[in-house]
Amino acid sequence: MSRIARIDIDDSGLTPPTPEIEQERRVAIYDLLEDNSFILPGRGDAPAPEGPFCLGLAIRERRLVFDTTLENGEKVAEFHLSLGPFRQVVKDYFQICESYFEAVKRLPPSQIEAIDMARRGIHNEGARVLQERLEGKVTLDIDTARRLFTLICVLTPGG
Repeated sequence: MSRIARIDIDDSGLTPPTPEIEQERRVAIYDLLEDNSFILPGRGDAPAPEGPFCLGLAIRERRLVFDTTLENGEKVAEFHLSLGPFRQVVKDYFQICESYFEAVKRLPPSQIEAIDMARRGIHNEGARVLQERLEGKVTLDIDTARRLFTLICVLTPGG
């Protein structure tokens, strides 16, 4: 039951994403809700909260906010992360995504595959950064971290 059952993204005030990025967002949310691992540790003498959880993602005061509640609305955790450690990997990810989307329109499959491999490598790096930043706060498997990184990219200013 330590999983995300619902995700809400507060993207108010952000520039609307491109259709390609919006599609990646929809796919990431769908995949995330289908299969994820989101384990919150116990705090002090309190046992670890059991999900399923509802996760709210937002940018507030230039910080990434993970607002975690139970399905009944009871708040269980809120994490505020600096965007600094994500800036370069998000920038790299958007640059490679742009190259990929352009390549799909005009390049042969072998070149598209090479760009896609690079895109996946940067995506994995973003997931690793996310796992490091959340260490001690929540445990994510790599697939959950990858999908959450996609959603963070949509929220990141300039993303």
